[in-house]
Amino acid sequence: MYFNRKCKITFVCHGATIYSEEGRFSDAENYPPLSELGVEEMKNLSNYLKARAVKNDVIYTSPSVRTVQSAMMIAKIFKKDYVVVEDLKTRQCGKWNGLTFTQIQEQYPGGLESVLNRPDDRTVADAESSNEFISRIKKVIDELVAQNIGNRIIIVTHPEVIQAAICAALKIPAANLPKIFIRTGSATQISYYEDWASLVYSDYTPL
Repeated sequence: MYFNRKCKITFVCHGATIYSEEGRFSDAENYPPLSELGVEEMKNLSNYLKARAVKNDVIYTSPSVRTVQSAMMIAKIFKKDYVVVEDLKTRQCGKWNGLTFTQIQEQYPGGLESVLNRPDDRTVADAESSNEFISRIKKVIDELVAQNIGNRIIIVTHPEVIQAAICAALKIPAANLPKIFIRTGSATQISYYEDWASLVYSDYTPL
């Protein structure tokens, strides 16, 4: 196998929701669902994956409504089922759930600065620290890679999960996690080898 590649993962970011369009934090699984824009984004991305003939042996998804809706659209394109992975949940927002950046700055002064500059600390709102989050996501990705040696898989998940996966794969310091930009309805691909990983492309959004 080329460079002893263990697994290739295409990470798919779910489509837009009313929260992502308003810039709100959300770790809830049952809300919000995809917006009209989100459905359109996923149609475009699903068609792109099919046209590009992105090979996959298994489709995995986070358990939230917005990711499952997105996974259903991709699974339909490839005419196969999907598997829900509970541990792929997005970053825990604590009391920030449902708040915008502006509201967080008003209600929790210094909170965002804490996330950016102190990756080991939970915030004043008890949101998951960057290092905690990256470690959690690395563990589940490592497990999925181990279960899929020689395979190519698709993981439908959240922007923050993809950010964490990139940090873990490329050994990027946790403080830089917020600097990785992942749009809704985008695709990111990482190849995993024996002792290293390669970011093939990131945040690709079909026109």
